[in-house]
Amino acid sequence: MTDTGYVPAAEPPASGAPTEGGGAAAEEAPEPSEPVRAEAARPGRSTEPAAGGAGDDVAGVDELDDADELEEAAEAEEADTDELFRQSEIAADYIEGLLDVLDLDGDIDELVANGRPMVEVIGDGLQSLVGPRGATLEALQELARLAIYRRTGAASRLLLEIGGYRAARREELTAVARNAVERVREFGQPVKLEPMSAFERKCVHDVINVTEGVMSESYGVEPNRRVIVRPV
Repeated sequence: MTDTGYVPAAEPPASGAPTEGGGAAAEEAPEPSEPVRAEAARPGRSTEPAAGGAGDDVAGVDELDDADELEEAAEAEEADTDELFRQSEIAADYIEGLLDVLDLDGDIDELVANGRPMVEVIGDGLQSLVGPRGATLEALQELARLAIYRRTGAASRLLLEIGGYRAARREELTAVARNAVERVREFGQPVKLEPMSAFERKCVHDVINVTEGVMSESYGVEPNRRVIVRPV
């Protein structure tokens, strides 16, 4: 047989198989602990989210949510205002009918003030609708509120003003409250005021609440419920 000089290549030893020298074959290189990036970052390329990316999407969603909430709040407030104005219209119709029955003249305005419906009657010769210390006025206000309840099924905080009585009375009660504050500061003792209606008591509380060093509270049972002013 002719010698061609060809020598078959030896089969590589299996992993872990003994070599000719009796040692173990070299172990395969371990996998790297962290993945190697397939492509290096290109020069000038930022790793921050690009404009219009996920970060901007989240911010945009938040802004839309806030806008929706503001719109819903505005719609709810508008609906509340519409309902309050409807209450004032119902009360105005009731008072107008009363003026016709009594043959009294007066201009009637319906409005919403400080979050509550209000009806104001302006004119001369309306003292009979006010009564002593506003007693008749308070009774008419309750009747107007009842008219609203019958039409809507909801309780109302309607405020009825006739002939400017409440505005004038508020000025008087502001002076009364300030006088009580001076007495409390001078003597350091509580001061009891005369019995008042709910409207009158609120006028006093409004003054005391913005005055330092004193506090006020109502006690007693109608019609003898009154305000007491105390030192803090």
